[in-house]
Formats: sequence, structure tokens, C-alpha cells
Amino acid sequence: MGAQVLRLLAMRLLMGLATLLVVSMLIFFSVGLLPGDYATEILGQSATPDIVARFRHELGLDEPALQRYLTWLMGLFRGDLGRSYASHDGNARLVSDIIGIRLMNSFFLAGVTALVAVPLSVGLGILAARFRGSWLDRILNSTTLAAISCPEFFMAYLLMLMLSVHFNVFYSLATVGPGMDLFAKLQRIVLPVMTLTLIITAHMMRMTRTAVLDVLANPYIEMARCKGLSQSRILLRHALPNAWAPIVNVVAFNLSYLVVGVVVVEVAFAYPGIGQTMIDAVRTRDVPVIQACALIFAATYIVVNLLADAIAIATNPKLLYAR
Repeated sequence: MGAQVLRLLAMRLLMGLATLLVVSMLIFFSVGLLPGDYATEILGQSATPDIVARFRHELGLDEPALQRYLTWLMGLFRGDLGRSYASHDGNARLVSDIIGIRLMNSFFLAGVTALVAVPLSVGLGILAARFRGSWLDRILNSTTLAAISCPEFFMAYLLMLMLSVHFNVFYSLATVGPGMDLFAKLQRIVLPVMTLTLIITAHMMRMTRTAVLDVLANPYIEMARCKGLSQSRILLRHALPNAWAPIVNVVAFNLSYLVVGVVVVEVAFAYPGIGQTMIDAVRTRDVPVIQACALIFAATYIVVNLLADAIAIATNPKLLYAR
């Protein structure tokens, strides 16, 4: 059993690496299709053609696209994400220095949100399945459906209006810095965490409810009822362990979203995360930063889903065998 699990996980890892390689090609060549010239954008319209040509040669922009991609890929293997020339002082900066702190900020926001949203959504989903058809189930379904229907920016500005402008309970802007302590950072990110929690909890709760109800429809659950077991014991001891695989997958999808898809929330609350960094890079046409952010997003999604596969297989060994 252990060898089969390791073999399957190794295959998933190789597939993830192959997918990441393909995604890196798409990122590199797609960014190269953006209109305008990177050298002219950095140097300004007043730069002479000779200066632009020398700058393009220095950056290797006059080389074939495939050669530039291979050079960029080799740099990634060495941990070199490239250099950015879009700073106001005109000096080159390492891309890793630009996105390093911002990436940690995004992971911090995602981690705090996950600590709140995952137990809440799984617990509410189990309760909704346990009391299917009751007033609690109907209220939870209606509330989560309304939360899913609300756009992220609308939810963010609504919470900001109610809890910051009108009642002045929380900070409206989530401006955090490296010198702030943990409690100060938690105070600043309350509204972004609430926004993300309302969005992903709704989806995870509904999927948890569906997964548990699917398991409860199996014949062995009916046999457990005939043996006189209580509904709570049936739910926790027999249904929930077999429902972990779909629950883990939907949790992994939403955890990926917390890092990859929080651009709107970070912009709304002026949070210095990786999403805000990518928006700023697109605005200034900072190609190396755009490529690095997009690659980090793809790698995060692949890694989280690989971990979800490992947890799902560990909780349900039947997934090792084809049906």
C-alpha cells in the first residue's frame, strides 16, 4: 500500500512539474505578445533610438524568443527571477526582492483566512447535512447562495462602508508593514479576512454538505441505521471519513484561490500582497515581475492540489484503484 501511494504521488509530482513547464512557456510567450516595447516603456519616449537599441541588447531583447525563454528558464532553476528596471530611480532591482515581502504578506492573509474559513465551512456543511430540510439548512443555503452571488469588490466595499465608515470598528485600509507586530497586522486585515471568508466559506460549505449527503445515500449507511446507531455517530464515524476526499479537493481549490485570486480584495483594501504587486507591474509594464507573479500563482495552485491529492489518498485508499 505504501509503495503504491508513493508511486502515485511521484507520478502526480511529475505531472505537476510538466504542467508547470508548459505554463512557464505560456506565461513567457504570452507576456511577450503585449503591445508596446519594454525598453521604450522603461526609458521613456524621449530616449534616442541608439540608447533604446543598447538597452535592448543589454537585456537580451534582440535575441530570438526561444533563446530568451531558455535563458529565463535556466535562471529560474538557479533561483534567479530576473531584474526589474521599472523603479523610479532607474536602478535595476532583483525581482525576488520586490515580490518577496509581498508574497509573505499574501501567505499571511491566506493563512489567517484559512484558519477561520476552513473549520467554519466544514462545520456548517456537516450541520446542514445533519439537519437536512430544517430551518437551519434553509437559512444556511440561502445565506451562502447570496454570498456566492455577490462580487468580491461589492462585498469588500459593503463591509468597508458598514464596519469602517459608519461604525468605525475596523480599519478600512489593510496597510501592513514589516515593522508591525502580529496583533497590529491582525487588526489591519480584519476586513479582508472577513471578505474572503464570506466568499470561500459559502462555496466550501455547500460542497461539504453535498459530499456528506452523497455518502449518506449509500446502502451501508442504511445498514448502520437499521443497527440502531445514532445519526450523529453515523455521520461522524461512517459518513464523514468517506466524504473527506471531495471535501479536501474543494478546500484545496479555495486555498489556491486565497493566494491566486485575491487580486481584487488586495486592491480594494490597498493590501501590499502579491496580487497588488502584479497589478502595479501590469500598470508599469514591468515584464519580469509579471512573469514571476504569474509563475508563482501557477506553482501555488499545482502544489496545493498535489497536497490535496495526497491527503485524499491517505484518507480514502480506495482512490488508488480504478473503478
